Amino acid sequence: MTDARPPAMFIADALGLDFLNSLAVPLDTPVEYLASGEDLVAWLRQAGLVPAAVLDETLAHAGPGELDAVAAQARALREWFRGFVREHRGRRLDAQVVARLEPLNRLLARDEGYGQVYAAPGQEGTGLQWVPMRRWRAPDALLLPIAQAMAELLTTADFSQVKACEGPACTLFFLDRTRGHKRRWCNMAVCGNRAKQAAHRERLTQRS
Repeated sequence: MTDARPPAMFIADALGLDFLNSLAVPLDTPVEYLASGEDLVAWLRQAGLVPAAVLDETLAHAGPGELDAVAAQARALREWFRGFVREHRGRRLDAQVVARLEPLNRLLARDEGYGQVYAAPGQEGTGLQWVPMRRWRAPDALLLPIAQAMAELLTTADFSQVKACEGPACTLFFLDRTRGHKRRWCNMAVCGNRAKQAAHRERLTQRS
């Protein structure tokens, strides 16, 4: 069956916000990119958050309904984080918000991360590199790289530059990394162009 949805949107310049944008209104109609377990796997594959081999193995071995349950957890996590971002975007975070982040920290505490030393031919120094790894013991481990992307946003981004697209119907968020921080739209080709067309129609109306 052909997926009639437009491709998932990765326009936020921060994967933690791209995760929020997995529920989007790109063309007036809400689009859910995490409706099922297969949807979640497809989104993670596009985001590059989980190795393809891990996703393939998870699809092959997950029990009936198991991935759908993980997708439901992902949607709940997303909507919790959406509330946090809506409340705090546009201003710098401070230490007082930590109490609000307990759901995220609980999820991060489940991570079975470790590292390995591998050869790194051509690099200066010892020729060795430290490579972070993760044990993927159950399908719900797919939530961990999402949580990590959210934590990275919280700890490294200037939240005063987290913005919502100014398109009237648009629900997308982004991190404004532009010079001068003048970005207003999720995408100039979509919402930016619509705004220009609306302004043009308004000018024509005023002249008539």
